[in-house]
Order: sequence, then structure tokens, then C-alpha cells
Amino acid sequence: MLDRKYIVENVEQVKQNCANRGARVHVDRVVELESKRRACQTEIDQLNRNANEVSKSIGRAKEPAQREALKEEGRRLREQTATAQAQMDRVAEELNGLVRLIPNMTHPDAPIGMDSVEVARGKTPLPEFSFPPKDHVEIAERLNLVDLEAGARVAGHGFYFLKNEAVLLELALQRYALEVLLGEGFTLTTTPDLARNEILEGIGFIPRGPETQIYSVEQTDLSLVATAEITLGGMLSGQVLDAEQLPLKICGISHCFRTEAGAHGRQTRGLFRVHQFTKVEMFAFTLPEASDATLEYLRGLECRIFDGLGIPYRVIDTASGDLGGPAYRKYDLEAWMPGRGEFGEVTSTSNCTDYQARRLNIRYRVKGEKGTHLVHTLNGTAVAISRALVAILENYQQADGSVVVPEVLRPLVGKDRIQTPSASP
Repeated sequence: MLDRKYIVENVEQVKQNCANRGARVHVDRVVELESKRRACQTEIDQLNRNANEVSKSIGRAKEPAQREALKEEGRRLREQTATAQAQMDRVAEELNGLVRLIPNMTHPDAPIGMDSVEVARGKTPLPEFSFPPKDHVEIAERLNLVDLEAGARVAGHGFYFLKNEAVLLELALQRYALEVLLGEGFTLTTTPDLARNEILEGIGFIPRGPETQIYSVEQTDLSLVATAEITLGGMLSGQVLDAEQLPLKICGISHCFRTEAGAHGRQTRGLFRVHQFTKVEMFAFTLPEASDATLEYLRGLECRIFDGLGIPYRVIDTASGDLGGPAYRKYDLEAWMPGRGEFGEVTSTSNCTDYQARRLNIRYRVKGEKGTHLVHTLNGTAVAISRALVAILENYQQADGSVVVPEVLRPLVGKDRIQTPSASP
């Protein structure tokens, strides 16, 4: 979330940013409440000073009547303090609720509005087929790689079984991404699939309520994670780091669970938009002055991974109206999907500046200086398995119905081509 002082001192900029992001927040009410909160705090501080003076005076009083009068004055001041504190708590509760709705500020170079801008293309050109390309569902069914019907029987629409070589491809994609990131000095982790709701809220997700995309666990304060961004960011919640430790680069493998409420249309077919998938996620904690460069670095790693897979893609600088609340700037990689005849998002990377760190209270100290500062946090998808599978099956399909395995994955899959359908169970 934004700093309250920043909001008060930059009201018009914050209002304009909310408008650019499509966020309906009563910013003037935030300013009004912050003024009330400060007034309440001033009153409480003065009452506490008065109470301390009275307390000291009691010991110096010589007459019993004078001591009793001072004790009564002390009780009255304590009651006034409690009343003022209760009032401030009510003001702070409403204030914090509104401040959490205000999105992060937007990078000055990000497109304003709803029209994102293509800023780059990958190294691999769009494929040329001598036949009408099929979509991944038809390919996967023919080669016995995915069972959507069984997934629906077991867990409902949007769930699936990966089978045979698709399982090998999933594991190969994970290992391929990890090898790239290990070479870049990332700490490798597997993360919990559950997180406390306060961690989800700190990252910027809504764990409860009608607008949530999160699966919550009934009668607990836990929810299934929609991305390892939640767990990786939460790893350092409440911690103070030394500046020399930064940047910290961590990647995590997790399952991701999303209700995808309201999703419909062609994107719901097959593996593109599902309720559960596996993802390798990148996360970085940096000094504030390093976060812009780190975003470009994470974007470069995503490009490197998909260039290595031989998947054609474009890079999108996401428009302000499509930015999530925590993001200051975000790039998407959209892979070409021949079966759909269009690009589809496969990764994203975001600079969230100090927006998440303020919620999660993640700070750093500089040696020799007093006080602490908020870190900057960034996240990026190394590979989301289900969408990477869509891109591989559709771009590497052959006229005879087989699928060529990307060269970088062949040692891990154990074959160059997927062609003979394995027997059904």
C-alpha cells in the first residue's frame, strides 16, 4: 500500500493514478481520516503527558486530600485517554481499509488506459504450417497426453490429468527453468501450497469476499495460493535485512489454485485457463534504486527461457488499466498459439516497489545509519507449466500428428518426438 504521508502530500497525483488504473477510491476521505487520526494521536500524546505529570505530583503531595484529588485527576485522564484511543482505533480501521484499496503508483513510461503496447518480439519466428494447425486439446487427446473428462469427474470443470509424455514435459520444464535460475544465483525452493490470509492480503490478493479468485479453507485463516509470489514474498514478512544482503533472488515451485470466477470463452478450453497448475516463480527483494533494473533483468530471464524453448512470443508493456493493485510496472510475455491463431499470455513480471513490503513490513538497514527502510519486491513467472504445454504442443505439431520435443527438453524427456499414442488405462 502507499504511504499515508505520501497520499496526503500528493492528493491530485494519487487521484489521477486511481483514475488511470480504474480504481474507485475516495481519496479525499483518506485525507480527511488521516487528519482526524493525527489529531487523535496528538490528543492522546498530550493526555499521556498530563497523566505522567499528575503521577509524579502524587508522590510530592504532602496532604492526603491533595493526593486523593491528584489520584482522581489521574483516573479522569486515563478515562479520557481510553476514549480518545477508541476513537482513533475506529478512525484508523476505516483509514487502513481505504488505503489498502489505493493501487500502487504507475511507472511514467507505462501506457495509460487499457491499450497495452508491444515492445519486443522473441527470437523464434512464427511457424509456417503446410496444414491447418490444430489446437492443443485436439493434439493432446490424439496423443493421449491429457484427460479433461477424468479431471472433471474427479474435481469438476477446469481440472485435468496430465498423462504419459505430458508428465515428462511438465517435469522437464520445471528442471529446465530451475537450471537457468540456478545459474543466475537464485535460491531454489519448493513452497507451501497454503498461506495465512494476512500474507495473501500483504501481497495484494483478496482471500475472502465476492470478488476473490482464491480458494479458502473453511474454519481456518488459510487459503490455497494462486501463485508462489504469495509464499515467496511472505517468507520475509516482518524481517529486517542488512543492505549488504540485497538483492535476494529466490525461485519457488508451487501448485497454483485459482477459482477463475467469471472466466468464459475460448480461453477456458483445455489447459489455458484452469483451476490448478504448477509454476516456477521468481521473486526478488532489492534496494529501491535497483528495482527498475531488476524488472528488466527478470523480463530478460523470461525471454531467455522461451527463446531457449523455441517458442515465438511478444513482450507487452501492460497498460495502467490492466495493472494489478501492487504493480508499478508489468511486462507480459504472450506466446503465439497457432491453434487459436493469436497470442496468449504465458508469463508476467512486475515491479511492486515498496507496496507489498509496507503491508508485510519487510525492511532493510544500512550499516552506520539510524532507522530502517522498506525493500522493493518484484516477481516474475519463469514457467507456468499448463500454458507452456499449450505453446509447445501447438507450435511443435507436425503434419503426421506428432509433436517434436523442444531441443532443450529432449535430454530430460528422453525422446525427440511424441508420436504414438500410449494405451489408455
